[in-house]
Amino acid sequence: MTDRIFINAVAADGSPLELAVRDGRFSAIGRHCPRSANSELIDLEGQLVLPGFVDGHIHLDKSFVGDRWRPHQPVASLRERLAVEKHLLSSAPPIVQRADALIRQAASFGTFAMRCHVDVDASTGLDNLHAIMEAREHWRDLIDIELVAFPQAGVVSCPGTAQILDAAMAAGAQVIGGIDPSTLDGDAEAQLAIVFGIAERREVKIDIHLHEPEQIGIAQLQRIAERTLALGMQGRVAVSHAYALGEVTPDEVERIAAQLARADIAIMTNAPGDCAFPPVLQLRKAGVRVFTGNDNIQDAWWPYGNGDMLQRAMLVGYRSGFYTDDDLYVALHMATEAGAQVIGKTDYGLKVGNEASFVVLKAPNGAAAVAAAAPSARRIVRNGQFWVSG
Repeated sequence: MTDRIFINAVAADGSPLELAVRDGRFSAIGRHCPRSANSELIDLEGQLVLPGFVDGHIHLDKSFVGDRWRPHQPVASLRERLAVEKHLLSSAPPIVQRADALIRQAASFGTFAMRCHVDVDASTGLDNLHAIMEAREHWRDLIDIELVAFPQAGVVSCPGTAQILDAAMAAGAQVIGGIDPSTLDGDAEAQLAIVFGIAERREVKIDIHLHEPEQIGIAQLQRIAERTLALGMQGRVAVSHAYALGEVTPDEVERIAAQLARADIAIMTNAPGDCAFPPVLQLRKAGVRVFTGNDNIQDAWWPYGNGDMLQRAMLVGYRSGFYTDDDLYVALHMATEAGAQVIGKTDYGLKVGNEASFVVLKAPNGAAAVAAAAPSARRIVRNGQFWVSG
């Protein structure tokens, strides 16, 4: 017997849709689902149904969401930015409190999973990681949060951080991070040897922040691809930002994209407003997986953001010059299925047998939802039940 049938819905392509749920899972999906006299019919009144959003890159430990507004402070260097951040965070509420506020806000927009980068280094130790683990526990029934141990201050240039990264993996982080091996750390081979070495030994994934410019960044991508292939880590490595891919010629992108695809290295871009970013369509055409995330949200790095992944998809499309429905669906895919695949979220999506979880919003189709960032109120269904924020 079917417990519930959500009727009069609209699929991402604009076609009529019904979703049948039994024991919290999809038992049927289509234009018309079988029903019995005991079926509970829930009319979605012509609204759009989408899979839950996936934020592929967020910093929960840095955000001031839930705190007072803090005006942005311009700086002249990365090291100066780190000093400003440390000063501002010293007077902010506890990490758990701020992270909880941001997770709640993201959940209300329909985010079902996140990859969260958490600062770890020789000075902060694992304090931030433990705090985010505590916040994650509060939301474990609603949002899957994958944790990246992120060496914001560098690996080689911050003595003791390599040991802290290894300790973070032992403590339960699922991904090891890295950052600008040449321009920040000054020793690309040493940083990558540490990061890949820990990943191989601990059998965890890798996600490296890469802001390095032009040929420096391209050379770094080549090093990462070579190590990935040498260690057989295809499908377990991501590079976040990779600005260099937006700063070199299309021919150069094509060359390095072939290497990225061969190593199955995923690229995350949030389409930041003040710099070049990877050409999404060219990379996808070459076979590279591209996903998106919000990155920093109202913190010491920039004042923007609210945790809405549909808005992020719109910004990716806007900055990429996506005008056709097909291209807008690419932006939607980056904020849903692509991110889910990278973080390894299973039991996900509008498929029979999966967890009956989805987002309901007012829009005629997925492309229109992305273009308008569908600002109207959204309803969240988890395991066949509407979620109400407490």
